[in-house]
Amino acid sequence: MQCLKWLGLGLLLTAVGFAWAAPQVRVVGLFPGAAVLNVDGQRKLVKVGQTGPGGVVVVSADSRGAVLRVEGVERSYGLSREYSNGFAEPTRRQLSIAKGVGGHYWIAGSVNGHPVQFLVDTGATAVALNDGQARRLGIDYRVSGLPLQVNTASGTVRGWRVNLNSVKVGDLEVLGVEAVVLEGGSPTEALLGMSFLSRVGWKVEQDVLMLESKH
Repeated sequence: MQCLKWLGLGLLLTAVGFAWAAPQVRVVGLFPGAAVLNVDGQRKLVKVGQTGPGGVVVVSADSRGAVLRVEGVERSYGLSREYSNGFAEPTRRQLSIAKGVGGHYWIAGSVNGHPVQFLVDTGATAVALNDGQARRLGIDYRVSGLPLQVNTASGTVRGWRVNLNSVKVGDLEVLGVEAVVLEGGSPTEALLGMSFLSRVGWKVEQDVLMLESKH
């Protein structure tokens, strides 16, 4: 009987130790059919049905959340939510963008509170808009802007350097962002350039662009 008691205690201690060793799992990016997982600090884009770091399986995923199988148990996870022994959510805001059409990174955002579809361009020194986009956004670039000449792939065009009150993508908002408005139809898409990106942390891993607030 005494041996059985000690055996039971040993099993209990083993179970408790197993619970302590449970992986720290967070979902830091959501896409149709895939999720970006952060398991014990290791980040990876994992598609539905595949196994990620720590043996975590993505059962389902869409823009609203993901169902993960962690150590045989399925749970629903929201974006950037912590499910490990009461760890707090990170104070820094994060955004993950999967590579899209044409191998580019596209992200919905806003300029001065007005919706904009951005093409991320790390080669652009500033946020760039064509004059039609600027007018739609209510930017009076001819009055408030500084005239300049801009060299593009199509040649030299006239432009204006302006200051945007705010640029926001996801939960990341930067105030007082320099931008360039170009005369004509180019760029066809609003470019999210380095005047925004340099003020947030960013990196590319496994075809996923990750942005993070610096504070």
